[in-house]
Amino acid sequence: MRILVTGAAGFLGSHLCDRLLAEGHEVVGMDNFLTGDPQNLAHLAGHPRFSFIRHDVTNFIFVPGKLDAVLHFASPASPNRKSPYGYPNLPIQTLKVGALGTHNTLGLAKAHGARFLLASTSEVYGDPEVHPQPETYWGKVNPIGERSVYDEAKRYAEAMTMAYHRYHGLDTRIVRIFNTYGPRMRLDDGRVIPNFIQQALRGEPLTVYGDGHQTRSFCYVDDLIEGIYRLLLSDEHEPVNIGNPAEFTILELAETVNRVVGNAAGVVFLESARDRDDPQRRCPDITKARKILGWQPHIDLEDGLRRTIADFQRRMQSQ
Repeated sequence: MRILVTGAAGFLGSHLCDRLLAEGHEVVGMDNFLTGDPQNLAHLAGHPRFSFIRHDVTNFIFVPGKLDAVLHFASPASPNRKSPYGYPNLPIQTLKVGALGTHNTLGLAKAHGARFLLASTSEVYGDPEVHPQPETYWGKVNPIGERSVYDEAKRYAEAMTMAYHRYHGLDTRIVRIFNTYGPRMRLDDGRVIPNFIQQALRGEPLTVYGDGHQTRSFCYVDDLIEGIYRLLLSDEHEPVNIGNPAEFTILELAETVNRVVGNAAGVVFLESARDRDDPQRRCPDITKARKILGWQPHIDLEDGLRRTIADFQRRMQSQ
């Protein structure tokens, strides 16, 4: 297939490009580098089946030649308000890429008769009252909170995707992505795994906010991309959770990072920086992915952290 990937220079988008090329497809990457990093695609320079278009998907999109699939991965993704790449600092851009960007990419897919895959998020579940979260759960989201620019952009994008499927008969897919980590995450991403790894590599105590008992489920990027690729090739049109159901407290994560790095500085507990809409628990129910896609994650947390730490160490040394 000839496939367009928006957000191609991002953490997930660049890994997705690699996987599609490895499967023999032709890939057109698109990014405006708002949060994407050109270095994530540098290794593809000169690849005979990869081309790149620098473009903001909130504007009309033109791609010459036939497209068989459009994968919409463009969006800021970090909830960290201290990071310049976090969506709290890019609120209008985040809303526009979820609304206008989704509209434009759906229109492009319709014009080409291409299948469409939307990268949605577990954030559509908000601060959940159901645990773990199945696709049938409608969520608990504050529509005017600081995080709402991302949550509601993705919820709107899902609604528009299903409208194009129902009204225009467009061949659509929706993946709800849970916490993912791995090589190529921005060093200044601001999320917990990049923060912990850098602190550990510098020999500093890891900063844990609150008592560290809040939980997350962490999926290694290779597992996630495998699930997304299977979904692309499937016939499923409604949302599918892709994530790792193994749940860890933030304190357990910190202890694991310190053990893998060999950091003896331990942890330091700070007053909770949690905003009122930050979920205390987040864990996917992947029953649907197991049944429909035959997918489940295989890389455990410690193995995935070792691979990620090696990448962070290399990039930190080159700074």
